[in-house]
Amino acid sequence: MPVEHRRLPEALDTRPTRPREETEGRSARPVLFVILFAFWIVLSGRFDVLHLVLGLIACAFVTLFSGDLIPELQARGLGRAWLRFACYVPWLLGQILLANLRILRIVFHPRMVDLIDPHIVRFQSPLESRLSLVTFANSITLTPGTITVSVKRDGEFKVHAIDKMSGGALPGEMETRIKRAFGGA
Repeated sequence: MPVEHRRLPEALDTRPTRPREETEGRSARPVLFVILFAFWIVLSGRFDVLHLVLGLIACAFVTLFSGDLIPELQARGLGRAWLRFACYVPWLLGQILLANLRILRIVFHPRMVDLIDPHIVRFQSPLESRLSLVTFANSITLTPGTITVSVKRDGEFKVHAIDKMSGGALPGEMETRIKRAFGGA
């Protein structure tokens, strides 16, 4: 007796499917490969044929098996987003330098104990995408004097600050610049 195969109605079909937006933009793998290979070149510091070929093989292997793990790479306008992010990085490095100087002042101040006032700063961020939330959390943690304790998907942040000045600027300009870098995300 032959087995009859019938197509289930879409409402009853429980097989995992990818959303249309995810399957249409297949540009994630080439972008990921270029990013990985650029990091390989910068971090290896070797420009001979052997190391470049090993880098190509390693980056191709990683791209092949993990190209779909970063859905943000499939978004439209990715080139502009990377350009805006590249403009954000020098500003962040400047803020890290200023925060280092502020912490240096606290550490070497004769009344250091009076200057240190550790506390938790809680705030709600309007950032929506996971990538922008993670970038914001990491930027806060990279800035000396502040550590992101937790961040929730809805944008609720808890940040430990070593003093009032370190936590007083949050969310502030950093959040605005990240929002601009990720297109209002």
